[in-house]
Amino acid sequence: MRILYVDIDTLRVDHLGCYGYPRNTSPNIDGVAREAVRFTDYYCSDAPCLPSRAALMTGRFGIHTGCVGHGGHNAEMRWEGHERGMADFNGRYNLPAVMRRAGMKTASISSFPDRHGAWWFNGGFDETYNIGKRGLEPAHEVLPVALDWLDRKRDTENWFLHVHVWDPHIPYRTPLDYGKPFEQDPLPDPWMTEEILEYHRKRKPGGHSACEVTGYNSTPNPAEPRQLRTVENLDDFRRMIDEYDTGIWYADKHVGMLFDKLKEQGIYDDTVIIISSDHGEDLGEMGSYCEHGEADYITTHIPLIIKWPGCPGNVESHGFHYNLDLLPTLMDMIGDIPPFTCNRVVGKPNPVTYDGESFADCIRTGEDGGRSHLVLSQCAHVCQRSVRFDDYIYIRTYHDGYHLTEAEELFNVKEDPHETHNLAEAMPELCWKGAWYLERWVADNMLSNIYHYHEDPMWNVIAEGGPFHCRGYLADYCKRLEETGRQECADELREKYPEELKVSY
Repeated sequence: MRILYVDIDTLRVDHLGCYGYPRNTSPNIDGVAREAVRFTDYYCSDAPCLPSRAALMTGRFGIHTGCVGHGGHNAEMRWEGHERGMADFNGRYNLPAVMRRAGMKTASISSFPDRHGAWWFNGGFDETYNIGKRGLEPAHEVLPVALDWLDRKRDTENWFLHVHVWDPHIPYRTPLDYGKPFEQDPLPDPWMTEEILEYHRKRKPGGHSACEVTGYNSTPNPAEPRQLRTVENLDDFRRMIDEYDTGIWYADKHVGMLFDKLKEQGIYDDTVIIISSDHGEDLGEMGSYCEHGEADYITTHIPLIIKWPGCPGNVESHGFHYNLDLLPTLMDMIGDIPPFTCNRVVGKPNPVTYDGESFADCIRTGEDGGRSHLVLSQCAHVCQRSVRFDDYIYIRTYHDGYHLTEAEELFNVKEDPHETHNLAEAMPELCWKGAWYLERWVADNMLSNIYHYHEDPMWNVIAEGGPFHCRGYLADYCKRLEETGRQECADELREKYPEELKVSY
């Protein structure tokens, strides 16, 4: 069996043609989707980049692995302690390790471990390739390595190849000579208004706000000519969408070369192709611009397209799934995976507990299935947990990352996918339902903690001084708010976070 996992960073579901987007951003992905099952409600359990891939690879929630942020103690996996053998969990039971036990040659082409110091990500891979630019490489530098690998493995019958391209992630890096392919296309969903943008500019501060798109200032960078630094008007908003779509289009153009290579080798029809992402991207939603810093609908909702030989094609499967469900799903689809054997673990096929649940039947039949609700987390830019249920997402904010976010938010994402109308005050009974789901999830997962830790990593992040991406910025940022006519925001933040004013780096 051959499995190609195409990992396109920061990829919004609603900007792909196969999910209904009218712009032609993804013709090659759409071509695969016509032979695949498209999952409409697939979410990363823990956002953004580092926690998401930790969950994907381990099949476990961040509340269990401890990996929920981008810095500090909780950018690391928890120690396994006395139960650790000569190989750790990721060398024995994570996704590529299981694929290797299934008899596959495993390889990853990604700079993700280097960018995040996540060396555990390489566990289970026989071969790893790092372009060396820590996530700033464009797709045209990644694809030659992948195509060469496929050429060298032409006669290998069993392999699992992970190919990771970053192009939709900021800074937008499509080479300028590719032009502006969507300049003449109207915005498919012109939800942003002058009134919303003006409110964001005056009352929604924080990193990656409309006034500081790339962080906590708007300083131009000549090395990033496509990347906006501030969104001042609707023309800027339009340009931001165009550049994000260009990144998807550019990534799609290059991953299409992988599909062409498989066809050239005569193995396309027999190869499993999985296309997904680590998280989405807020493009003005929640007052967040060019960032994946919330536990909201847009950030956590990701595509999943699975072309599996012999299974239905060109179908949608509805139902809630986590990305951490993929590992047990692949185990179920492959079947008969030999046990890991060593002098301390003998005859046990997988003596571990995954939080993931298989949705293999959805792949085999194309029918609906899944969980009743999902609990989603973000602790890198803010500390939030949300609950996705029915047509709603309930969001509880514990640390707002200096965005002055309300503590409770509720959105009907079917009617209001861009999360513009907070229904929390008008629909308290649904907030109670979301809060009950959340409280039960926390209690259940703390009681069943497989690492024998009884500490919620989210509260550790807050105790360390808040989410990594805002830590140490508050004092200088309040001065910037004053200098740019947002005195009221500065006053509120100083009152809300007096202790964090004392921290700087």
